[in-house]
Amino acid sequence: MTDKNHKKRITFQFYAPEAGEIYLSGSFNGWDPTVRSLKQQKDGKWKTTVTLEPGVYEYRFIVDGNWQNDPQCEERRGNDFGDENSVLRV
Repeated sequence: MTDKNHKKRITFQFYAPEAGEIYLSGSFNGWDPTVRSLKQQKDGKWKTTVTLEPGVYEYRFIVDGNWQNDPQCEERRGNDFGDENSVLRV
């Protein structure tokens, strides 16, 4: 049984005023590139909030079809595609 008090709301954001669509994909959603879209803000940032259990997660943004790392996240881990994933510790 999971105690909801241990879950945390994490806000992901990506600055791309020129983008048409941005999605969040990661180990917390089966790396599905279409399940979690970000909403564009007036200041050019895109945002979404996810509730996560404590743990270590890897993720990337998909900006207009192109996989990109979170420029605000310094921790990275190599992936099977010769690139890197951003790492989130909750």
